[in-house]
Amino acid sequence: MTATTAHPLLDRARRLATDLLIPEAERVDQEGVPVSHIEAVKRSGLLGAGAPVAYGGSGAPPDVVRRIAEILSGACCSTWFVQTQHHTPVQTLAQSGLPVRERLLGPLARGELLSGVAYAHLRSYPRRVPVRVRREGGGWRFDGTVPWYTGWGLNDVMLLAGVTEADEVLFAFAEAREQAGLRASEPMRLAALTAARTVSLELDGLWLPEEAVALRAPYEHWAPGDRARTLNATPAVFGVAEAALSLLAPETAAPLAARLADVRRRAYALADRPAPLERVTERLAVRAEAYEVLRTATTAAVVAGGGRAMSLTSRAQRLAREALFLLVQGQTTESRTAHLHALAAT
Repeated sequence: MTATTAHPLLDRARRLATDLLIPEAERVDQEGVPVSHIEAVKRSGLLGAGAPVAYGGSGAPPDVVRRIAEILSGACCSTWFVQTQHHTPVQTLAQSGLPVRERLLGPLARGELLSGVAYAHLRSYPRRVPVRVRREGGGWRFDGTVPWYTGWGLNDVMLLAGVTEADEVLFAFAEAREQAGLRASEPMRLAALTAARTVSLELDGLWLPEEAVALRAPYEHWAPGDRARTLNATPAVFGVAEAALSLLAPETAAPLAARLADVRRRAYALADRPAPLERVTERLAVRAEAYEVLRTATTAAVVAGGGRAMSLTSRAQRLAREALFLLVQGQTTESRTAHLHALAAT
């Protein structure tokens, strides 16, 4: 047996999916991710899957972490999307040498706290500066707009980022609640994953102390690592596609399953290469190919479901909408351009 099939965390992920996420997924899609789902995820130990063992995490290898994401996203993409935000703060703290590491890495790795992230807006820099940070007193003042923040009302803390006047990125932790200098919009109504409680955040003098800072680095040093994360297909693409294939008759599913396995193998082989910014064109091409298999699988599930697939209680219809969401999740100008070129060539 391989690590991907035998690791105990995978047993926990499958139980969580089978016992809770799948049976409740259509209701959650319409009503929102409940706090009880988040508490179940916290208890499962999955929030610390890739976290250092010394801080209470499991230190699981990448293939296990990816398979967990596939299982959760295929079961309930909204719940997966809320909890997947948590892993970036954990990774950031694991690599940080600043005092906040000792305060928060343990609680996050053990699942005592759930963290969200508010940093995707940095990808528009230097064309735009949605969030500006400047020194104030013994800390930092944040001003601007975070266009997308997922998990509002579910997260305990957030990892918030902005750009300083010295062209540095600065990441700091804040409590995930309205407070002086931080106001949230009403939850957004989206075509898919409205359940994940996504809002925009208005920052008007939010002040965070120096000891809340987890990362401070020149933008040009940080950006290549962030770019690398957007070049590869996310495991959720394979999780949702696999869930869609489970709704098909075996003779229909078999050739699509073979295509899915092939592109998944190539995508993960590229993701595991030690130089994350090499073979960029190939990575983006495989990413686009993974989306094409996802689209085909979810479309087939809708076709197989017939008129019933138009009901909001239809699993096939929910998976098709989730597939649309994944097309733009983590999208950059570079990945969008490559995907459009791939679509135009078909």
